[in-house]
Amino acid sequence: MATSETNRWRGVTALSLFAAAAGAATSRPAALLLAVLGVGYAAYGQLFRPPEATIDVERTIHADDPQPGDEVEVTLALTNQGSFVPDLRVTDGVPESLEVVEGSPRTATSLRPGKRAAVTYTVEMRRGEHTFEGVDVVARDLSGAYETETTLSTASVVASIPPLPTLESFPLRSQTVQRVGRVPTSTGGTGVEFHATREYRSGDPLSRVDWNRLARTGELSTVQYREERAATVVVVVDTRAEAHVADDDGEDAVEHAVTAAGGATSALLDSGDRVGLVSFGPHWAWLAPDLGREHRVRVEDTLARHRGFAALDPDRRFLGALVFRRLQKHLSADAQVVFCTPLVDDDAVEYARRLEAGGNPVTVVSPNATGTETLGQQVARIERATRLRSLRKSGIRVVDWSPDDSLPLAVATAERGWSK
Repeated sequence: MATSETNRWRGVTALSLFAAAAGAATSRPAALLLAVLGVGYAAYGQLFRPPEATIDVERTIHADDPQPGDEVEVTLALTNQGSFVPDLRVTDGVPESLEVVEGSPRTATSLRPGKRAAVTYTVEMRRGEHTFEGVDVVARDLSGAYETETTLSTASVVASIPPLPTLESFPLRSQTVQRVGRVPTSTGGTGVEFHATREYRSGDPLSRVDWNRLARTGELSTVQYREERAATVVVVVDTRAEAHVADDDGEDAVEHAVTAAGGATSALLDSGDRVGLVSFGPHWAWLAPDLGREHRVRVEDTLARHRGFAALDPDRRFLGALVFRRLQKHLSADAQVVFCTPLVDDDAVEYARRLEAGGNPVTVVSPNATGTETLGQQVARIERATRLRSLRKSGIRVVDWSPDDSLPLAVATAERGWSK
C-alpha cells in the first residue's frame, strides 16, 4: 500500500502567491482577496489525513465449462471494512487473452463503512486457461489531496477446454513399422489389399489359397495381402513468434494451427494410432505418443492450457537450432510428423525438409493467414504459394487449408491430389 500526494492543489498555491505579489505591488484589494481565497483552498487540502482503505474484494465468474466464443459474466464485489472512503476507484485484473464485450472492469464510487458495491462486466471466452490477477484500488480523501494505491490479491482462474475438432480420417504415409493397425506397408502379411503370391507352405490357411490359379495351372500357391500396421505420429505445431500473424479477421494463425493439430490428432486416435504432441516454439511442450481415451483428454488439456499453444506472442527467445535438435531426440525412428504451420517464412520449410531427410515422413497442414487487400498481403500470399510448391517438389505432402473452409474439405481435397 502506497500513499502519495496528488498535487491537486499545487496550482491553487501558486496562483495565491502570484495574486498576493500582484496585490502588494498594485495595492488592489481584489488581488489580495483572491490570494486569501487561494490560501484557504490550499489549507483545505491539508485538513484531511491520507485515506486508510480496508476493502474486501470477492470475484465471481459465472461460468460452467465455458466454450470458446461463450460470453461469461464476471462480478466484482467490494466491501468497506474500514472508514468512509469518499473517492474509491477500482480496476479489475482482466487477463490479456480475454476481451471485455459488455460493461467495464473499472468503477469509481464512494463507500461508507460496512457498505458494499459491485462491478459487473462480460468477457468473451477463448480457448485456454485464463488467470484474473489482483484488483487495483485507489482511494482518495475528501479533498483529493492524498491517495492510497494498493493491489488486492484475489486470483481467479477460468478455463475453456474445447473437445478436439471432428475429422473423420487423416491420411498417413506408407512405411514399415511394427504394430498391427491401418498404415499400409511394403511387406506382405494379413490385410485386405492384394500384395503378391508365393508358393504354398504347410500350415497356410485354406482361405488364402489361390484356388483360381490351382484350377488354371495346377500349382498350389498362397495369396499375400498388403500388411497394415499402426503408426506413431507426432503432431508438431509451429508456435514461433513468426507464426503469430493475424488473418483478415484478426485471428491468430497459431489458433488455426492448433485447430488443425486437434483435428489431425482426433482422427488419428480414432484410427488406433499412437499420437504425440509438440509445441515447436519458445514455450516448448512435449506430450509423448500414446493412444486411448485418457490420452485424448491429455491432448485436449495440453492444447487448451499449455502456454506453448496459446494465441499470445511468446515472451521468450526462440533458439531454433537447440529446439530442433530437441525435437529430433524425441522422435522415434518410425514416427511420422504432422507439421501444422502457416508457412510464413522459409525456416518452416527448412524444418519440414530436415525432418523428412532424417527419416521421419512429414505431412504439412498449413492454415492460410494471408490476405489480398494490400500490396504487402499479396506479396506474402505469393511467397507462401512458392513455399507450398517447394515442399511438394521435395516429396512432402501438403494440406493447404483456408480457415474460411472446413478442415475436412481441405484434407479430402489434398488426398485426392496425392492419389493422382
